[in-house]
Amino acid sequence: MINKLKKIFPFFIDCLVPEILFNKDQRMENSGLGLFQRIKLYSKSLLICLISFFFLLSISGVVIGRFIPPAFTPLMMLRAQEKVFSGKKASIRKHWEPIEKISSNMALAVVASEDNRFFEHFGIDLEAIKDAEQQNKHSRRPRGASTISQQTAKNVFLWPNHSYIRKGFEVYYTLLIEAFWSKKRIMEVYLNVIEMGDGIYGAEAAAHYYFHKPAAKLSRQEAALLAAVLPNPRKWRPDKPSDYILHRQSWILWNMNNIEPISNSGF
Repeated sequence: MINKLKKIFPFFIDCLVPEILFNKDQRMENSGLGLFQRIKLYSKSLLICLISFFFLLSISGVVIGRFIPPAFTPLMMLRAQEKVFSGKKASIRKHWEPIEKISSNMALAVVASEDNRFFEHFGIDLEAIKDAEQQNKHSRRPRGASTISQQTAKNVFLWPNHSYIRKGFEVYYTLLIEAFWSKKRIMEVYLNVIEMGDGIYGAEAAAHYYFHKPAAKLSRQEAALLAAVLPNPRKWRPDKPSDYILHRQSWILWNMNNIEPISNSGF
């Protein structure tokens, strides 16, 4: 039975059932091995297979994501689950729009707010990391250095967590999407899945909810307000901005003038 399956699914069967288990010659050859050595051999084979599966699945997922919009993200599922467990109605407001139908003001605002060197780095901004380390030594408000590419990788492929393991996977997926996606695609996915409020994801849903208009019609001021709340979109609201959010909006608008204009059609 195993031999028949192996002919159909050779790689998967080799992973699940090592060759030594169903090949008589290899069983005889390794019959002199001690129990510990055999367990070590099987474990090594299984580990190699699991790693191979991970690379196969992760690369396949990124390649698919280059062409197909993600239906949901782990964060969306987690937020909905939190609502259900707290006895509230779970709702997810999102509406995918191609980047050509999202105002270029929105892309410019998030670059000005989140990642000034978005078009220059390969997913990881080492300069921003160094700057954040220096600033955090003397600041009460910690500054992050995650790029738009990192945030996209985290939102689409990973669970929300601050562990070093999750951060390692984040770097891995960031490099993958930078390799397989264009900057335009990264920005398009980011602007469609980023959390912008309680149960609100993406620029289109946020534009309708807060400003009663499509994302294509967002002004510079509105785009800057949406970008201003991104660090904590469930605490702050762009339609009811606090003094702090208005201050951030002013800074983002100023920084937008220092960045080369973005054309969503050409990118």
